[in-house]
Amino acid sequence: MSDEINCRQESPPQTARETWNPASAPAQKAVSHEQGGPPKLAYRVKETAQILGISEKSVRRLIDRGLLRSSKALRHLLIPRHEIERFLRDTL
Repeated sequence: MSDEINCRQESPPQTARETWNPASAPAQKAVSHEQGGPPKLAYRVKETAQILGISEKSVRRLIDRGLLRSSKALRHLLIPRHEIERFLRDTL
């Protein structure tokens, strides 16, 4: 009977190791990296849309109308953080 108890007591750690999902470890690292990393200086159109709570098409319209300035030096449009803040301050 004591052998059965010892076997049962050893089983949970083995089960815990078997159910551990290694895919969850990289996700935790990614979250901690984002929190501890430096703040972004510029955002892509998609990120800007998420920040402002509007569609990507609306962000592009704001850029076309001159209400939101972007950097066109690279392949993708980048909107500086200070420009997003200026847009919100001036339009409220």
